[in-house]
Amino acid sequence: MNALADIYTRLPDSIDDLPPPPNKAAVEEADYRSRHWSSPIPGPLKPGSPEHKKAIADMFRETFNPYRPSVIDWPKLDPVTLKRVTSLPIWDIAVQTEGKARLRMAAYASLVTDPDMKDAISRNAWEENRHKEVLSKLVEAYDIKMAPEPAYIEPKDVEWAYLVTGFSECTDSFFAFGLFKIAQTSHFFPEELIETFEPVMQEECRHILLFANWLAWYRAVMPAWKRPWFELRIIAVWVFLVYERIGLAKTVDDDGNEHVQDNNFTVTGTKEMSSQDISLADFLEICLTENDKRFSGYDPRLLRPELAPNLARTALWVLGLFGKKPHVKTEAAPVVV
Repeated sequence: MNALADIYTRLPDSIDDLPPPPNKAAVEEADYRSRHWSSPIPGPLKPGSPEHKKAIADMFRETFNPYRPSVIDWPKLDPVTLKRVTSLPIWDIAVQTEGKARLRMAAYASLVTDPDMKDAISRNAWEENRHKEVLSKLVEAYDIKMAPEPAYIEPKDVEWAYLVTGFSECTDSFFAFGLFKIAQTSHFFPEELIETFEPVMQEECRHILLFANWLAWYRAVMPAWKRPWFELRIIAVWVFLVYERIGLAKTVDDDGNEHVQDNNFTVTGTKEMSSQDISLADFLEICLTENDKRFSGYDPRLLRPELAPNLARTALWVLGLFGKKPHVKTEAAPVVV
């Protein structure tokens, strides 16, 4: 496979190569554009149609944010906050996940022949690389102890790897939106750090919006004889993802120190993020609210990932049958350490 830089579109290889914003107004304007977009194409955007495909590519290109999260001024943290942040069991897996995602996206983009989809997925790969750089800079800024990163090897089955990454991001992002809101309202993270990572969270929203619409387009243009095998692969991907999220992953660094990685932190991390007793129903309601809010600025004709939200709604309905009514309080008390 070609180097990642050869697969990307005409974007810089590093966030450090992006031009600095001319002023604060430019940063705010770019941030707004990254969250609001509608296609000028009239009528429905039917999956598989040229109009739908063009809208997907245009959305991803035109909502690109060149400044944030590239412009980062890491805030100085007091000792208590620093300990809270650095002790979370997520940094190893977060860096590694973005590292795998950038490679898998780029590898799949290299196989795509449609120019619009190739451009969109290539840009997605570049943004995954930017996320990895952001996380790496955070780790460096706060001296977070990390396990050695594994070698990032081109996947043998490129389509499988792309599907695993795409579906994983769709599920993880849904729960991460809620967890991020809890971290904000509980003051687990200082406001400056929340502001730093807010555009990263919104980029994840754009990524899964792209994946959901790519999937619908790909299914629509796929020859009928290929469809059964493809759907079986998707079922296998979900089985794999459920298996992957069972338990904790442990790695040992060169000094013999064990590093624990929680593969399911986006679902189980509410107790880490807030001193308030947040029920499952509360958490699911917050996730649904934040998910709707993040997608609200994009053309409603584009498809949204639906599995995780639908599962959350089903779980809330079941909890309601047992009298466990949601009692959401988004404004939580400060964390008590």
